[in-house]
Amino acid sequence: MQRRRQQQDYWRRNLRMTALLLAIWFVVTFVVSYFARDLANITLLGLPLGFYMAAQGAPVIYVLIIWWYARYMNHLDREYGVNDRDAED
Repeated sequence: MQRRRQQQDYWRRNLRMTALLLAIWFVVTFVVSYFARDLANITLLGLPLGFYMAAQGAPVIYVLIIWWYARYMNHLDREYGVNDRDAED
């Protein structure tokens, strides 16, 4: 029973982090794009801010999302004693 409870807790924490990171992805991808016209009024080095958000900001955020998820899952795996080799057996 204890192992089942640990598995449920592990899965719940995994889903919670996944939902949070997907929400961040959604905001960066769709919400910022929705306000791109408003951001076009703000210029940075002669180019609209929306350009910088799309060309540089979003890819950086995507890489940070991937990095954070991998870091979090490695921590969670160590906390719950999950090993990649367990899945191969």
